[in-house]
Amino acid sequence: MYTAHVDLFARSHLPPRDQWPDLIFDFPELHYPEKMNCATRLLDRHIAEEDGNRRAIVWPGGEWTYEQLQTKANQIAAVLVDDLGIVPGNRVLLRGFNGPMLAACWFAVMKAGAIAITAMPLYRETELKHIVEKASVHHALCDLRLADALDAGVSGLAGFTTKYFGDESADGLEAAMESKPSAFKNVESAAEDVALIAFTSGTTGKAKATMHFHRDVLAVCDTFAKSCLRATPEDLFCGSPPLGFTFGLGGLLLFPMDAGAATLLLEKATPELLMQTSAEQGVSVVFTAPVAFRTMAGMADRFDLSRLRTCVSAGETLPLPVYDAFLAATGVKIIDGIGGTEMLHIYISAREDEIRPGSTGKAVPGYQARVVDDNGKEVRPGMIGRLAVRGPTGCRYLNDERQLQYVQNGWNFPGDAYRMDEDGYFWYVARLDDMIVAAGYNISGPEVEEALLAHPDVKECAVVAKPDPARHTNMVKAFVVLNHGCNDDLDEVLALQDFVKTKLATFKCPREIEFVRELPRTETGKLQRFVLRNKEVEKPQ
Repeated sequence: MYTAHVDLFARSHLPPRDQWPDLIFDFPELHYPEKMNCATRLLDRHIAEEDGNRRAIVWPGGEWTYEQLQTKANQIAAVLVDDLGIVPGNRVLLRGFNGPMLAACWFAVMKAGAIAITAMPLYRETELKHIVEKASVHHALCDLRLADALDAGVSGLAGFTTKYFGDESADGLEAAMESKPSAFKNVESAAEDVALIAFTSGTTGKAKATMHFHRDVLAVCDTFAKSCLRATPEDLFCGSPPLGFTFGLGGLLLFPMDAGAATLLLEKATPELLMQTSAEQGVSVVFTAPVAFRTMAGMADRFDLSRLRTCVSAGETLPLPVYDAFLAATGVKIIDGIGGTEMLHIYISAREDEIRPGSTGKAVPGYQARVVDDNGKEVRPGMIGRLAVRGPTGCRYLNDERQLQYVQNGWNFPGDAYRMDEDGYFWYVARLDDMIVAAGYNISGPEVEEALLAHPDVKECAVVAKPDPARHTNMVKAFVVLNHGCNDDLDEVLALQDFVKTKLATFKCPREIEFVRELPRTETGKLQRFVLRNKEVEKPQ
């Protein structure tokens, strides 16, 4: 089979074909040529077919047109090839805050036929070392402000080369770009050449490396983006997820670029800054996590959000109280979605006019999803089981035995418990490892969390199982972050317990509630319940 890769590390470390999920290409738009480079469609075609003077990348204090972005990416690609000796198939670590240079570096890696590994800014020495060793990385493009952790993570590795951007010295990336031409001939990659390696965000422990092809990059644009976003060149995207998180890569780079729209990149998109910037710049599409939407709902009356039309939530399930609060405050329905690093992006969702509040949605056109029992047999509508999904993208771990857990009988198993109604809408129950077995009952932690979040005193919460040795079972425990001004005393505990009992069966009520200042989350905003579970297991009983 054709490949443009000279360095065959990624190809040789793909799982055997019989361990891949079944890949589905039912729609004509999912039929791709054998040879393709995703940068050609996402970036170059806009200059070739349209007006390259339309804005592409916006950031506080500046903007680039499509033609300017292409020139920067071409120059960086030339630096990679001419100065760093990159050959197709080499892995290039990209490290930086969301911004124009990080976007240009990503496109440069695609153009050069190399493989992008975009590390989140908050990753530290040990995490970077794991990435570099796991993916056998020898080259990096990095924001100078993030140099210390990278230097520490790669110390002792022979032959590792780094170019820093934001570096005003003669050795910096910008200086090297000055001597390069504005044109670059993209490597004619294969559709099944690996384009990026994405590491999972660590909600369940050790991060896994997932491999995605040039074809996959376009497939997520041709499925979720086209069916649910329906973006136009007039749209301006913005959001909080880092480009190192595939939710952010899609929402803040791939989808706007494919639509010929613009993306506004913020280095640190706090909820307030996201609202302020959206109002000032006329943002029309926002990607962020449920916890941010909850905060944004409480401050929406301070901003003019008349241009805002589409909001997308992913990373973890969207609680109904958050959906309702944001809709009441802004008039905008939040599009919920479930995706994953293994699948590259969202595969179950619904556009605004098809949303059923509380439901994740239906299988995105191009994907198939079902709910099955422990034997892989599809269950009846309304019954709880394991979510299984397949489509044009799927899980391919880099040299990881967990491939056999995620992919079974041609289906991807993300590890979620769901039920599907008779109309094909999927309703989230819990992560399979977040189901709580207490006194013989199966209890969904997120269901209890949703009940708690409906109380006006509760800002955030997480519900986990706590061992109960005296009864040889588990109990339901809630960790709660209170809104400012609330008293974390026994009366508050009793009030919250009584409130939950008005919404759920008594056996689901938390027997213990612990008030905390913050909850453990990944850089992408995902709640790390496993940290809280481990904390309870390790406590002396």
